[in-house]
Amino acid sequence: MVFGGVCPSVTSIIAESLQGWNLVQLSFAATTPVLADKKKYPYFFRTVPSDNAVNPAILKLLKHYQWKRVGTLTQDVQRFSEVRNDLTGVLYGEDIEISDTESFSNDPCTSVKKLKGNDVRIILGQFDQNMAAKVFCCAYEENMYGSKYQWIIPGWYEPSWWEQVHTEANSSRCLRKNLLAAMEGYIGVDFEPLSSKQIKTISGKTPQQYEREYNSKRSGVGPSKFHGYAYDGIWVIAKTLQRAMETLHASSRHQRIQDFNYTDHTLGRIILNAMNETNFFGVTGQVVFRNGERMGTIKFTQFQDRREVKVGEYNAVADTLEIINDTIRFQGSEPPKDKTIILEQLRKISLPLYSILSALTILGMIMASAFLFFNIKNRNQKLIKMSSPYMNNLIILGGMLSYASIFLFGLDGSFVSEKTFETLCTVRTWILTVGYTTAFGAMFAKTWRVHAIFKNVKMKKKIIKDQKLLVIVGGMLLIDLCILICWQAVDPLRRTVERYSMEPDPAGRDISIRPLLEHCENTHMTIWLGIVYAYKGLLMLFGCFLAWETRNVSIPALNDSKYIGMSVYNVGIMCIIGAAVSFLTRDQPNVQFCIVALVIIFCSTITLCLVFVPKLITLRTNPDAATQNRRFQFTQNQKKEDSKTSTSVTSVNQASTSRLEGLQSENHRLRMKITELDKDLEEVTMQLQDTPEKTTYIKQNHYQELNDILNLGNFTESTDGGKAILKNHLDQNPQLQWNTTEPSRTCKDPIEDINSPEHIQRRLSLQLPILHHAYLPSIGGVDASCVSPCVSPTASPRHRHVPPSFRVMVSGL
Repeated sequence: MVFGGVCPSVTSIIAESLQGWNLVQLSFAATTPVLADKKKYPYFFRTVPSDNAVNPAILKLLKHYQWKRVGTLTQDVQRFSEVRNDLTGVLYGEDIEISDTESFSNDPCTSVKKLKGNDVRIILGQFDQNMAAKVFCCAYEENMYGSKYQWIIPGWYEPSWWEQVHTEANSSRCLRKNLLAAMEGYIGVDFEPLSSKQIKTISGKTPQQYEREYNSKRSGVGPSKFHGYAYDGIWVIAKTLQRAMETLHASSRHQRIQDFNYTDHTLGRIILNAMNETNFFGVTGQVVFRNGERMGTIKFTQFQDRREVKVGEYNAVADTLEIINDTIRFQGSEPPKDKTIILEQLRKISLPLYSILSALTILGMIMASAFLFFNIKNRNQKLIKMSSPYMNNLIILGGMLSYASIFLFGLDGSFVSEKTFETLCTVRTWILTVGYTTAFGAMFAKTWRVHAIFKNVKMKKKIIKDQKLLVIVGGMLLIDLCILICWQAVDPLRRTVERYSMEPDPAGRDISIRPLLEHCENTHMTIWLGIVYAYKGLLMLFGCFLAWETRNVSIPALNDSKYIGMSVYNVGIMCIIGAAVSFLTRDQPNVQFCIVALVIIFCSTITLCLVFVPKLITLRTNPDAATQNRRFQFTQNQKKEDSKTSTSVTSVNQASTSRLEGLQSENHRLRMKITELDKDLEEVTMQLQDTPEKTTYIKQNHYQELNDILNLGNFTESTDGGKAILKNHLDQNPQLQWNTTEPSRTCKDPIEDINSPEHIQRRLSLQLPILHHAYLPSIGGVDASCVSPCVSPTASPRHRHVPPSFRVMVSGL
């Protein structure tokens, strides 16, 4: 046998040539992995584990700490490259990912930086001690040390190797304290020089006894880490020769080992087989060969406080890893993670925020219910009846639907499942859209009716019932439904999850948080939203137009133009601001939900309050004022002022003809104005009561008589003449008496029907003296001191018996 061979270049040449000499070679120091090729070196054995023997130990360590993702950093030297290649095969079969493989020649900083960029936490290094200093300096610069990283490097460096290479490390501007800080906690892997077990070896000595004897024999010569393997190598040769002799003795050939020659292949094969069967406990541990490779013991050391401490060992024979208790220390409270742990966290709406906004929404719905109760309870009041109570109910319904959508907008993944959330995407869109159209559609339809009555002056009679307004609102809703149905059928809303960039853990843990956010989206979201916004915008513009056109209608119960304008303004401004802020806070669900909810609450509340609060206040304070024509009241006041002015002018200069003509012209204009206002009042009254038959009756029977009486153009300059004309007119119309009624109307209560002949006669009997007193002074027929029509000499006693309150009401009409 051949014993020896240390340098890989020399050992490999000898090992390759021994097959032709039938010789077995045993090395105690050649660790190069190249010699493990049994096809090329079939007769080569070694008692020292090869460099590749550390790879199974590394695999066991990775499994122990559940590290499944690593990176390699290798120096461009054949020895290290071979170890790295063998490690790749070992890890690949064990489902451990090598996420990055880097190599370098002189400057490792670029490779270290790439490892960090790929989020490598567990680094398996293969480089010599000189390059190790540079590597750790680069690691310090890249902050790749501490509790988040674990370096695993060769453990065969010389003791205190960092002291020897410190000068070279300083050349790269790496201070000693920085180098030591980066090195702290690294794990070195190397074969065990001597067994730590206190068991007697084949020589009869324990490893500890052998070590003491070795130290006493070397007499000041430096120790070698291979001395135990050389010692066990001699015992391997002895045991092999003994086993070969026993085999020869047992054979029938009776051949002796001394008969060996270099051409006897049979004897060479016997010795080779005896070497493979070696198995005993030596000073380096259990000595066993597997395909010529020593199955030895691998130790793990850790750099702690500027010294290497043994923390565990791996037994290759038993394939077991033993970690010495309380010796291994990590920089953090636990072993580092093999990668950045990404905790996907769904950004949810805060429960307290949802509760607060839900409470505000409930208050708004209670307010809307109160308005609905008020509207239904007072629906027969003239003020409410003239303001279309059915349309008001639709406005309240639309507001309550808008309120209800807030509850759905606040439901996300923390409350409902993914499937339910996808359904809510569609439901809340439908509810908000329909609620908006119902509320403002009813408001605009009601305003359109007022516009149609007061702006179409060519039509003598215009009856627009609530059923027609409901059809208008239904048409608006039908357009909404068509858009929503097409949206749902062609491109329905789906639940999408948007992932944002990672954020550090607020609790300081070694994890990163990736925020997730749920959205309701589809392929052509912009197009569908544009269609909906365009339709709603046109509806708002239509409402603004109607509000502007009806701004001069002087009956408060009918004219909501000011409040509609305010509602449109508030809703438009809030929607624009809310949409912009909601888009900018897309990644902040709490802020976005708060903005959307407050916009809906504000718009719905303002709209309902503007529509109903003025009615409630008016009904409580002065319900009649809201149903009276303000322009008619202004005309009455102006008549009184003109009467006083005319009396004053007449007393000063009754001979002024030009002034008299002017007053007569003004008198005629005012009479025409009164006629027009009476006509408008009759039409509005009939419209609001939905009794078109009354209009026909009055126009056919009494409207001509009213015009004949009110046309006072035949007044003379004397008071007596005017009285005579009025008397003649009454004489020519004897049917206009208090107790004359048409047979068809006798069954009705005159008080309930204000357009009955009884009421017409009563109104005329009260208006004639008033007109007589109001206009004759303008032409000099009555003395200014006559201030009451009831004291006129020709006034009928029937007139004086009318109660003052009733007289004022009729004169107002």
